[in-house]
Amino acid sequence: MRPVIDWVTPSFYFALAIDDAATLRLMALSLYIVVEGEDPGYDIFVNGHALARNDEALERLAEGLNVNPLRAFLFADQPAMAVVLENGTEEPELPLLLPTSQWFDPADGLLTVRTLLRFLDVVPAALGSETPAVFLELREYERVLRKTVERGLRWHVECSGE
Repeated sequence: MRPVIDWVTPSFYFALAIDDAATLRLMALSLYIVVEGEDPGYDIFVNGHALARNDEALERLAEGLNVNPLRAFLFADQPAMAVVLENGTEEPELPLLLPTSQWFDPADGLLTVRTLLRFLDVVPAALGSETPAVFLELREYERVLRKTVERGLRWHVECSGE
């Protein structure tokens, strides 16, 4: 994999920092982790508001870093899709892009999260003023996914509107 700095350009930073109306509608959304089973035996709370607000920028960033975006781990039931579509998306084809599997290997999610964390650590201006909140929530994801790997459980992301 190429070093991050090789492919990041000022226009890429600018594209990540743009705040549009769809992003504003997503401000009340939260992307949170669900672990398979009734009680995994550890705290799985993650805030997820900053991750939801920055979902599209994080998706572009993940693609540039050659890892799956967090959206790839989204549980795609009808109520969850209704929340996403009701709060606005620039992608009407989104339901067609969502995975058919409902549970995922936490090692795959951990790879995405750690890759995003390393990038944001090196390029803290990538998401503008949102970077600290996104970084903190990615650390929460990392903690939960690490414990999920250790216990051999599966996971997915769900979306809630508040």
